Amino acid sequence: MKPIEIEYIFTLTDGQQETFNLSLDSREVTLSGQEPANLPGWTRLDFHQCSHCPLDVKTTPYCPLAADLVNIVNRFNGLISFNTITLTVNTAEGSFSQDTTAQKAISSLMGLVIATSACPYCEFLKPMARFHRPLSSLDGTIFRAASMYLLAQYFMKKSGQPADLELDGLAQLYQNLNTVNSFLAERLRADAVTDSSINALILLDMYTNVLQLVIEESLEDIRYLFKPFLEHPELLRKRN
Repeated sequence: MKPIEIEYIFTLTDGQQETFNLSLDSREVTLSGQEPANLPGWTRLDFHQCSHCPLDVKTTPYCPLAADLVNIVNRFNGLISFNTITLTVNTAEGSFSQDTTAQKAISSLMGLVIATSACPYCEFLKPMARFHRPLSSLDGTIFRAASMYLLAQYFMKKSGQPADLELDGLAQLYQNLNTVNSFLAERLRADAVTDSSINALILLDMYTNVLQLVIEESLEDIRYLFKPFLEHPELLRKRN
């Protein structure tokens, strides 16, 4: 299977551009060629290591997530969060372009990279990375996260495992991710990284916090979209 190619182009108001060409393994949904040859000290596993991290520095000397983000942090170091940027994203399915702030554009790219990371607490995001949507709204993110989780429950049930239809596990997954984001932010602050990357990460973390708190309420707000399923369940039954 051919790799999934995603191109992120950041165009500043002065015309300067930064381009990231991302190649995802179509089966494993992992990025290739993102880690630089020499990793900075803030990427070491034992530097502000997550409190719940299951990895051992003896076998994994560098945090896999931090290492994947080095190129983004380095190339945007010095950029101010609220600088205006035109973000263009090209995929095999088409192109997307929107004027936004630096922190929102970087946050979108970071979200994709985080979702393909080898960090044990990020791997559940791979389905969302495979069907990546740049600059997704909060409502869109909640819808996609819930849909992803419920589809996972379908596959778990098919394999003989218990299924969670109450979405209790989804909140726990995002709570774990919130811890990852918090410790990652500490790594960046300790390295005196400028605010665009840190605020981009904080923006992502806001989504993880909100999702934990309001997913049930937010899903109730879109219940009306599923009216045909609720009012005509007989149409879903297999006919003899």
